[in-house]
Amino acid sequence: MSAPAPSPLAIVDAEPLPRQEEVLTDAALAFVAELHRLFTPRRDELLARRAERRAEIARTSTLDFLPETAAIRADDSWQVAPAPAALNDRRVEITGPTDRKMTVNALNSGARVWLADFEDASAPTWENVVLGQVNLIDAYTRNIDFTDPGSGKSYALKADEELATVVVRPRGWHLDERHLRAPDGTAVPGALVDFGLYFFHNAQRLIDLGKGPYFYLPKTESHLEARLWNDVFVFAQDHVGIPRGTVRATVLIETITAAYEMDEILYELRDHASGLNAGRWDYLFSIVKNFRDGGQKFVLPDRNAVTMTAPFMRAYTELLVRTCHRRGAHAIGGMAAFIPSRRDEEVNKVAFEKVKADKDREAGDGFDGSWVAHPDLVPIAMASFDAVLGDRPNQKDRLREDVSVAPGDLIAVDSLDARPTYAGLVNAVQVGIRYIEAWLRGLGAVAIFNLMEDAATAEISRSQIWQWINAGVVFENGERATPELARKIAAEELAAIRAEIGEEVFAAGNWQRAHDLLLTVALDEDYADFLTLPAYEQLVG
Repeated sequence: MSAPAPSPLAIVDAEPLPRQEEVLTDAALAFVAELHRLFTPRRDELLARRAERRAEIARTSTLDFLPETAAIRADDSWQVAPAPAALNDRRVEITGPTDRKMTVNALNSGARVWLADFEDASAPTWENVVLGQVNLIDAYTRNIDFTDPGSGKSYALKADEELATVVVRPRGWHLDERHLRAPDGTAVPGALVDFGLYFFHNAQRLIDLGKGPYFYLPKTESHLEARLWNDVFVFAQDHVGIPRGTVRATVLIETITAAYEMDEILYELRDHASGLNAGRWDYLFSIVKNFRDGGQKFVLPDRNAVTMTAPFMRAYTELLVRTCHRRGAHAIGGMAAFIPSRRDEEVNKVAFEKVKADKDREAGDGFDGSWVAHPDLVPIAMASFDAVLGDRPNQKDRLREDVSVAPGDLIAVDSLDARPTYAGLVNAVQVGIRYIEAWLRGLGAVAIFNLMEDAATAEISRSQIWQWINAGVVFENGERATPELARKIAAEELAAIRAEIGEEVFAAGNWQRAHDLLLTVALDEDYADFLTLPAYEQLVG
């Protein structure tokens, strides 16, 4: 057999990494190059379509279900493909980046599924992109046991039958990978890099293990973007010679536009679809982004006041459950982000009660599973779903025909009886600075104030600062949201961090850059579509 032709892709501005040759093989890069050639032009068209749709929302301040796809929504005859055995019971899913320690801990956590994240919980340094792939290969070949050089603690996988099923989340369509470029100089979309390398190296290996290449699809804004993913899946399966339908995808309904196209998204992916997920922070970020010209009725209160019981959020989650179960798909609930304290049992007690109430509500509403960010929360979420599911793998037989959601219900932000507060502004600045600083150091999942935060947190934080300033919000203490007030709070936070961690540690970090970047995206008149786009330009590595 002749050797594969050299890949047309060039690796640029990247320091060599240990074992990168195991991932960046000529054959794997040639596969990614073909994905880029075939699908990036359509990706670019769909990104342009996003901008056109945003302009239309700015003009009308409304959204509706699509008239041109009414027949798909009305047709009761179609369903998605039956779930494979490895994805039939998803009652608890743990999320986290693909570093070596997290890989072992997530697989061993007792959760049914691990969302192995190359997206919001992972800052896309070249090291994280490539070595994350190495870690997943090592997990499947059981070569991932290691001892942490800092703590001396050893990490080893449990027996295969005790491990979580892996569902990989590649980057969203809007992000490019600057370190992989085609001959014409164009960067390959990060989504195709993450998907392509993982699929190429692991699809057959996973089939041999009785599972398959499973994916979470983030930041989807329309059924046409889901159609693009479906075409990627068909090509990839044909290319490596595995049956169509082996790939399964769960789509995160984390944009307001996608909430109006849930049926259509499942329809486009129906041979490869396994469910939809309801994610809070990116969903709220998407509402702010799309309706930022809509006036007072779209002004959100503090992010922590917008729970899943808010009327417009309840409409979204109940419509998701009904849509999924009508089509035979799993409905996966939102994140429990609490990080247990090793020092304060009272904090844990209060938080665990909130997590239990949230998971009880989701299980009672018909969700088939839910997310947690920490292994200590797995038993709590498991108990909530065990109480409802018992020995059943899911509750897709609960069709929720009692649910009826009108188009306006999904954007009735003013139905929530809460207002922005000064403390909410302070928290948005604090969390924004602290998260961005860690992200610029290559960390995407960051514990801040006993919560596991990811890029979606920074997006909603900076979006709320921007929205409150542009709406001229007056807080309960009489102060008006202004750029000057945001700068004052940011300066105070920077000084507080310096005092908290000491001059030497402060100087070694990215605190000033994080402060400046947050204020740039929060105060600029032109609202940046994604914080991670200007942040990526500053990311080293």
